[in-house]
Amino acid sequence: MPISRNMMGTLFVGGALTLTLSALAYPSMLGLDTVSASGDRIIANTQWGPLTESDRAFVVAVRAAGLWEYPVGQIGLQKGQSKGVITASQHLIDGHAALDTTCLKIAPMLNVTLPNVASPQQEGFVNTLKADQGKQFDVDFANILRMTHGSIFNTVAKIRSTTKNTLVRALADQANDTVLDHITVMEQTGLVDFDTTLFTQTTPPKLPKSDMTPPVPPAGQPLVVLTPPPTATATPVDIGAIVGNGG
Repeated sequence: MPISRNMMGTLFVGGALTLTLSALAYPSMLGLDTVSASGDRIIANTQWGPLTESDRAFVVAVRAAGLWEYPVGQIGLQKGQSKGVITASQHLIDGHAALDTTCLKIAPMLNVTLPNVASPQQEGFVNTLKADQGKQFDVDFANILRMTHGSIFNTVAKIRSTTKNTLVRALADQANDTVLDHITVMEQTGLVDFDTTLFTQTTPPKLPKSDMTPPVPPAGQPLVVLTPPPTATATPVDIGAIVGNGG
């Protein structure tokens, strides 16, 4: 059975899953603070439009999301017990490989430093799913990923509607489509407990910023690349078209 709200409450009180479930349901967990006046501060003027703190955080967030969801998709292909979870795993790999390609293209253009590993909480989540066995893996997989995608969905829309940067806007378009697709395939597993999911989304805990932030990679460290699957259908942003149109 999907995790009930009572079961979720128990997890929040103690146990290895406490930090991962609560943390990953919080948008800041993905490297984003609430889009606010402070996030509107312009940190650079680029030929594609001004870049704000929120814009930069969003690019980092998309990259960080891929750094844990892509491997979770790989784990799902190995451990998933149901066809729905296998399909959702394929979508995670496909979608985040394409998003990562876009991030790797636009980050140097915007002078944004990308992480090479996810945040401590996100890494803990991956470890939790690695430890799950049997049906419990499917239940946790579907519910946690539905929570995280549901939490970030509104933030993607906020960035898309407020950014003045063409490259960030294009990434937000792609992220919007990808997140909606991932929300849909998680729901199609039939394992999502909507009461618990929505409760967790709307009552996120306060977490230390250090737990929510992916570390900056050492200088000169090669960037990890999320390789698209042979059957990839997701498409990265056509940066050449944007540049060719003058931004």
